[in-house]
Amino acid sequence: MRPHELKLLVIFDVIMTEKSITQAAERLSMTQPAVSNAVSRMRVLWKDKLFVPDGRRIQPTTYANNLWGRVRDSLHNINQAIEPEEFEARTAKRTFRIALPDIAVDALWLELRKLFEKEATGLNLHAVPYTIAHTKPILDAADVDLVIGQSNRSLENICTEHLFDTSYVCVMRKDHPLTKKPLTVEAFSSAEHLLVSLSGDIASPTDQALQQLGLSRRIAFTVNSFSSAVPIIKESDLIAILPTDLIHKYLASGELAIAHPPFDIPQSSISMLWHKRQSSDKGLIWLRKHIKQIFIRRRTHQVEQVLSAIDW
Repeated sequence: MRPHELKLLVIFDVIMTEKSITQAAERLSMTQPAVSNAVSRMRVLWKDKLFVPDGRRIQPTTYANNLWGRVRDSLHNINQAIEPEEFEARTAKRTFRIALPDIAVDALWLELRKLFEKEATGLNLHAVPYTIAHTKPILDAADVDLVIGQSNRSLENICTEHLFDTSYVCVMRKDHPLTKKPLTVEAFSSAEHLLVSLSGDIASPTDQALQQLGLSRRIAFTVNSFSSAVPIIKESDLIAILPTDLIHKYLASGELAIAHPPFDIPQSSISMLWHKRQSSDKGLIWLRKHIKQIFIRRRTHQVEQVLSAIDW
């Protein structure tokens, strides 16, 4: 391979990672016209369009995806061996992309913004929609740097760091008829339910637990974000099983009744997940450290607050 081809591959790798000519130029400390000129040379050399516009970003062609699949890990290993990546938060210019549910955005984003304004003014943070099923594909394709979500099994080439285990409570409006007596599993299964499903799938650990008891429930409504659930619950006869992490901020209003579910629902393990090719990425290590610290500070008080509010 000739030297100029290796240089083009390095630029190609960064473009594929960033999915943006502008952000790739920033990451490479090059001008945007210089990166665009490099793309033109790639197209001539490799006889493919490589990238097509998609709003403010770009999408790779099938040829580009196949080429990247063959070279990306080798390029990363070469780069780490020759020039290990350094990261200085105060001077770094970089965009991190994290796939996570809205409940995690609520927990993290303001704290991270305060951190960036104080210690890392050149960093950007972009949230990407999350579902469990998409975790491995989007990390393999480098569509995101990090995923925050459930981690119930090991995934090939994916690294994990446990954050916490989340428990669940049954939530309904304060004057709901089911609050007038202890909540039984029969009353629970007979009620009309709202389910938060990020993917649209209506299967859930709650339904699996009910099936083991020979029962089922009617899922009358679904929403695809946690933030949509509570306002609907507060103004309707629907009930829901929701994570304790969500409920704490609604306790002060006094509009919610909270009960222990009348049967066991397994806790969910929440983790950070990233591709093994980024295990030595100093910037991502820095970000993961601060995310974990934020969760540690927030969770102990919040869970205790919710559990103490359960009064029947």
